[in-house]
Amino acid sequence: MGKMCPNCGNILSDQAKFCPKCGTKQETQTRQEGKFCLFCGATLEPGARFCSSCGRDLMAAKKGNGGAVHSNVSAADYVKSGFDKVAGTLNEKIGESGPVKVHLSDLVSEVFKKHTMEETEELFIAGTKKTTPKESEITATWPKPWLYSRVLLFLAVTSLILYFILIEFHNPNAYPGFIFMGAMTVPFALLIFFWEVNAPRNISIFSVVSMFFVGGVLSLVCTLILYNITGAGDLSYGGAMLVGFVEEAGKIVVVAYYMRKTNSKYILNGLLLGACVGAGFAVFESAGYAFQCLLSTGADSAMMDITLLRGVLAVGGHVVWTAIAGAALAAAKGEEMFNIQQLISGRFLFFFAISVILHGVWDCPLQFLGAYGKYIVLIVLAWVVTLTLISSGLKQITRLAQQKGNENQ
Repeated sequence: MGKMCPNCGNILSDQAKFCPKCGTKQETQTRQEGKFCLFCGATLEPGARFCSSCGRDLMAAKKGNGGAVHSNVSAADYVKSGFDKVAGTLNEKIGESGPVKVHLSDLVSEVFKKHTMEETEELFIAGTKKTTPKESEITATWPKPWLYSRVLLFLAVTSLILYFILIEFHNPNAYPGFIFMGAMTVPFALLIFFWEVNAPRNISIFSVVSMFFVGGVLSLVCTLILYNITGAGDLSYGGAMLVGFVEEAGKIVVVAYYMRKTNSKYILNGLLLGACVGAGFAVFESAGYAFQCLLSTGADSAMMDITLLRGVLAVGGHVVWTAIAGAALAAAKGEEMFNIQQLISGRFLFFFAISVILHGVWDCPLQFLGAYGKYIVLIVLAWVVTLTLISSGLKQITRLAQQKGNENQ
């Protein structure tokens, strides 16, 4: 018997460099010290499900015979294994294949480096007809964004200065500025993050800002119309799910409009379009709640608390929920012209349901792990989906480039 793929157990020839079933590269696997199969003594590959030498199912052995596999298994190993399974499933649901690789370090590696004004200006000219790369020239490596951190710092400092004016000078003229800037800080910085991650570089910053403001307001209008139709508003368990559906539906209608207008076909485009609308919605909603709190209580502290809390929690709220749904809609659309059928495709509905569930659980009265435990868990889950979709988006770019190359041969 030939060797076996450590990822899926498929029988391979001794000379095989790739598994034809799952695509795992065989020649570059590194050995993991201290982990070996007790059946045959062979050293195992990192994360292997099957022994490449004797073919035994390592996971089944570990559960069933009291330790056929010796390993220094840590909590991190279990977390990684769980992430790989979830990410693999999500990747397949979005229409891509192969292992999902997330490079978190790349997303922050440029943040603490010094960048020149010229680098900033080069970023801001992206997305025009003259600067958008051809499909064959799009880089499908993991992006290394950094501008979002500068935007976050800039907006946070502005908010702090307005906060200082309120605290020290008690000047009511600072109320509107503090409320809006406080609501805008995290969502807009996240929006810039998704703009930087958009590897096709085919959407300009002007379009992004336009969709942020206009799309955000339009999504509020659509949501209010749906509220009137459904009577949603109660935040009981069932009511919260209905609120989640209404608000996500209101936002995706606007995302669909922009997707039709831009004829976007990339998953990463969908992430960005969704983030634009979601960020706008989040800012206007949070500013509204803060203003309403100020009017009803007359207390500066209560208004500031709600502005700060909603600002911090925005990292896993409307921006990422709508980005997830937008990515799924882009995947369902593909290279076709937009049509209503794409909104009822299984591919879109699966991820739209994830957004609705995340939103509904966020709003419902369920509490665990303290006052903020629920929100932390939901933020992590939302970003697991989002990071997987970024990986899937890069896979899509590679796949389309290969298809284009094959057509030109």
